[in-house]
Amino acid sequence: MAKQIYKLPRDLVLDIKTRLKTLSGQINGIVKMLDDGKDLEQINIQFKSIDKGIQKAHFLLLDEVYRKALAIGIVKAVDSCPGNCGNEDKITYLKKEFPNIALSDLTEKLKEIQAIENRLKLTNISPKRTIF
Repeated sequence: MAKQIYKLPRDLVLDIKTRLKTLSGQINGIVKMLDDGKDLEQINIQFKSIDKGIQKAHFLLLDEVYRKALAIGIVKAVDSCPGNCGNEDKITYLKKEFPNIALSDLTEKLKEIQAIENRLKLTNISPKRTIF
């Protein structure tokens, strides 16, 4: 099975690129501060700022990728569950709560929906088409 290539939304790419360019400027600023013998506390503050900035850019990327994967998983589970598969409550819950799931919970929810998909595959329930 070929691996599906996923393209990021243009606005997200622009946002992340802008953040990375800003971080690049901050890194160059630290190099200059080191060359100029600036106060270590000021340099440390810049390092902390860069760390937070890189984490935010990374979280934006992860949120997009995991949320997309979870949405696809929910759609597959809905398509595979005709209403009596034993997972209806969990699928309905994930579908309803999807917009509110925090990034920190996305990987757990993704594992849950993948487990449901695997159980549904094992029971050979044929998928039907539905709209998410």
